[in-house]
Amino acid sequence: MADTENAPRTERVEPPWDGDRSARDEPQASGTSGRLFGASGGGDWTMLGAIAAVSVAIGIVNALSGAQDAAWRGDSYDVSRRLFWEMSSIATILLLLPILVLAVRRMRRASGLARRAGIGVVALVSFSALHITGMVWIRKLALWLAGGTYDFHFSLATVLYEFRKDCVAVLLIGGTLWLLESRRELKKVAMAAPSGPAAPRQSPPPDLIWLRDGASRIRVAPREILWVASAGNYIEYSLADGAQHLIRGTLAVAEGELARFGIVRIHRTRLANLGRVSGVDLKPSGDFELTFDNGQTLQGSRRYRPAVASLSSDNAST
Repeated sequence: MADTENAPRTERVEPPWDGDRSARDEPQASGTSGRLFGASGGGDWTMLGAIAAVSVAIGIVNALSGAQDAAWRGDSYDVSRRLFWEMSSIATILLLLPILVLAVRRMRRASGLARRAGIGVVALVSFSALHITGMVWIRKLALWLAGGTYDFHFSLATVLYEFRKDCVAVLLIGGTLWLLESRRELKKVAMAAPSGPAAPRQSPPPDLIWLRDGASRIRVAPREILWVASAGNYIEYSLADGAQHLIRGTLAVAEGELARFGIVRIHRTRLANLGRVSGVDLKPSGDFELTFDNGQTLQGSRRYRPAVASLSSDNAST
């Protein structure tokens, strides 16, 4: 690797697009959608809404049945109080549904019956403990605001009574989630499967790529690419022969397609072909400057300095 410290200054390339930055040009880390339920979040919310509707319906039936049983025993028909007990419990269960969703998905990915059973037991105990605690505090808070008090009558028998009901709820909800996850996976497989025999597609050789320049398509050898820069809704390819092509797309997509050719990100808005780099000039600020084998130079940001670490090491050793 040539030493550029004493080399004469050559043409510096500064793409004019640096001021026009788009969040789509930033590389996205895997699994950072920010949603518990992943890419199919809409379907998951529909699923959870259906579970909530069924739970509320069951709670109303239980409250009405309990009030009727009490009336037959000679007690008061206090359906409003029983509805409050049921709804406070159901509200806590619905808030804890993400625990069951995560548990079911981890169990489906786990290998071995013992591992799955362990995940299930941990999820059940955690769910029940949080359900009992949350339910009791909701009732205490609501009655305190209404000027009353609530006593859970905490004891081993009371906890076991609630835990027994939680076991039934977890089995029913968890089984429903398991079936829905199975249905979703089968649907994905069916959508991915080809609908019929398809003619073999002719793909370009692995050392060639296609660029769409307006209405035309241009076949380019990755070796001929010097750098790629973001240009708003477009990306600009600069070739070693001086040709430039403005292609509609994002830098993040181009980065994923070109990484296997040694074309990597050196700046928020730029990629560089490390195979065409003949020198690296490290700046005191942490930024750096690449010199290509045709004499052009390109600035890189310190944030992406690790991408050229091997080049700078080679440069220092020569």
